[in-house]
Parts: sequence; C-alpha cells; structure tokens
Amino acid sequence: MLLFTGTGLRAHEVNPFGVVEGMWLPDTVCQLGVGWERIIFDWAQHQPTGPDDWHTLNVDDRWLKAANDCGREVVAVIKHTPAWATDGTPGPGLPRGLYLPVDDPNNVWANFMRRAAAYYGSRGVWHFIIWNEPDISPDIYGFEFEGTLEDYYQLLRVAYLAARQGNPAAVIHLAGTTYWHDVNAGQRLYLDRLLERITHDPDAAANDYYFDVLSLHIYFRTETVYHITSEMRALLQSYGMADKEIWINETNAAPTDDPLWPVERPVFQLNLEQQASFVVQAAALGLAAGAQRIAVYKFYDVNLPPGGESFGLLRADASLRPAFYAWQAVAHYLDGVIDGTYAQTETADVVRLTHANGRETLVFWARTQQATQIRVQASGSKAYLIDQYGGVQVLRPVDGYYTLSLRGARCNSQDVVACPVGGQTWLLAQRGAGPLVQEITARGTAVLEFE
Repeated sequence: MLLFTGTGLRAHEVNPFGVVEGMWLPDTVCQLGVGWERIIFDWAQHQPTGPDDWHTLNVDDRWLKAANDCGREVVAVIKHTPAWATDGTPGPGLPRGLYLPVDDPNNVWANFMRRAAAYYGSRGVWHFIIWNEPDISPDIYGFEFEGTLEDYYQLLRVAYLAARQGNPAAVIHLAGTTYWHDVNAGQRLYLDRLLERITHDPDAAANDYYFDVLSLHIYFRTETVYHITSEMRALLQSYGMADKEIWINETNAAPTDDPLWPVERPVFQLNLEQQASFVVQAAALGLAAGAQRIAVYKFYDVNLPPGGESFGLLRADASLRPAFYAWQAVAHYLDGVIDGTYAQTETADVVRLTHANGRETLVFWARTQQATQIRVQASGSKAYLIDQYGGVQVLRPVDGYYTLSLRGARCNSQDVVACPVGGQTWLLAQRGAGPLVQEITARGTAVLEFE
C-alpha cells in the first residue's frame, strides 16, 4: 500500500534516488521508481578509428527513450580515450592536444565534448561526469586515468568550456573519487588539491569554477556516508563553492553471504539483509549531510562470472535481491525531502527528514550488536511504520508516544570496523514533526540531540 505521493519540493524535479546502468532491463528498472540512472558514454566506442567517426550504438537510443518514458533522467559518465587520440595507453591515456585552445581543431577532447553535448542534449542528456576515479594510481586495481592532477584539471576545464559551446545548458560533474586511497596513503584528498588548483586559475570564477556538481563514491560502512559527505560540503564552503551540488553517484554494500551467489572476500562479510539495510541507511544519511542525489551501484550484474563480487540489486540471473525492494521503498518514501538532521548515541542512529508537504520521516537503526528502543513524540493521532522493504503498518500513540524496538546489528571480528552496517532499518512517518525523540536504555531515557 502506498501512503504518500512524494509531492512537494521535487514535484517538478527529478526523484533524487537513482541507479547505475538500469538500461539493461527497462521494465524492471521502471518498477523501482527511481528518478535517474548513470550510463557510460564511451569515447573510444563513439570514435574508434578517428575524429570523423560517430557511432552511438554503445548508448542505444532505445535506452534513452525507455528512460524518458519512465520519467528517468540519464546522466553520462564520459571516459576511455581512443587509441588514435592519445600518445599514452588507450583507455586511460591523456587526450592528444589537451593543452591547446578549446577552439583548436587538434584539441580532440574538446571536439568530442562539444559534439557529445550537442548531440545528446537533443536527446535529453544534459549531465556529463568527466571521467571516473582519477585519484587511483596506476599500481592500484581500478586505475582509469593516466594523467596527473594538473592533467585532470585541464581535462575538466576543456570539457566544461567545450560542452557549453555544444549545449549552453550542459551540466558538468567532477569525476567520482574513492576518498580512501588518499586517506590510507596519508595524503591530502584529491578533491581538496583539485579545488585548490581550480581556484588558482584567474578565469575560474568567471566560468563557475568549471563544474556544477561534486561526485562521491561511498561503500560498505554506513556512517561514513554522513561523515564523508559532510566533509565534502565543508570543503566546498572553504573554497567559496557552497552553491555546488553533491551527488553520491555510487554507494552500496555488496553481500558475500548470498545463498544464490556466494562470494569470497577478505573483509566486509555481509548478508542480504545487511545490503538492504545499508542502502536505506545510506540514503537517509546522505540526505541529512546535504547530498542532492544518491545512486546505488549497481542495478544489475550483467555478464558477471560466478563468484564475482556482486553489487547488483539484481543478480546476474536477473533475480531480485531484497535490496531491490529496499531501494524501491527509499525512492518512494524519501522523495521530497527539504531538510535533514542526524543524531547518534552509543547504540543507535536516527535521521530526521522533513518533507516539503509537511511530513516528517524518522529513519533509525541500532548501530551496534546491542538492541535498543526509540521513543518518538506523536504529532497526531497516527503514524506509519515502514520496514526497510516497504512494508507498512499504522501505529496509534500510547500516552502521546510511539515506542519502537531496534534489533542489534550483525557484527563480526574479521573487519576493522566490527559493525560496518547498522541493524534492520525502520521509517516512522507522520504529519508534522514530533518534537521529542528519545532512546530508552538500561541506564534510563535520554533525549537525542540532532545536528
């Protein structure tokens, strides 16, 4: 049963929740109710043999039409340099002529971005993510960009200027970065160094700093979604870019303990319920930290070999994981949020979300193995309790409150963080705000303080 329509702030906008590569199964992805999807627009496949090529079958027009028919916006991630266009390694290599003026015909990257923005703008694609994870060095798995940070800055700058020539309404996104590669290496964040470089360009401010959206990839540990997103918001503010949006383009906690798809992995031993819990928790924390959009990587594990690490909401055989229903519930019940705050105790996480239509949704879970209880002041005669898969029941307050028991998280001794994902997640929705939220423990009752 669907209780709310999600009308309000985003009634005329895009639902903020998306998936990576939903195009493979258009009918199934439409059932999710998400507002957008990310698709790879491969430069090397568009222009495999030279600059006069223009092959678009790698982004099938039927994918774009199916997305449009379902009300889903397509966001392009542009990457992979053709062999003819680089003096480096095909794929991650630096485009030839990158440092030439944007209007120079030998700046092959500018030519491609100008043409892509014009061509796909007429097909409803305005958002372009410039490359993927350039912070990964060549000696690490996942390496995709051969250039330095200075080279990536030039790649971004040229893409912004050329794309705006092709379509003045083009929206340019920074590449998603891993965050942890820099943290683990004990060095300044790639995004910090990149933003510093941008601000040193005397023409950057006049060109809106050559980007519109900062992109994040955040995996496996629930609470890092809030902390990393908040850190990036503060970073933007420190460089005078507080108006930039933050999108979490990839998030998930891939399961290892799926009876239909077992995976061996040295860390993060997770089951199907934990994956479902994670995507709901990540959505709530992302909104509370100020992310404008959030997408699950990924929709479908197409062509994945048996035993391969499986992130999909759908397995390789197209069967649905429980996380599919969890993300469907997120897209429905957490649309239209205009504000979010976060409270944490030793044993519980609670996110308070305010919707444009006056509804409040509390999202809560146990953060350790210890079970606990949350008590919420009622704002009216009833509320709706929604489980992490979208199941709904009507609650009536007792003495003006709703009291909810939270099962402890599933934890283990193999990971550095024993409880990377919180316990089963619940949503409590009511009209208007219940001003008081408390946790009830063996030590007594404590009022939660929201950030």
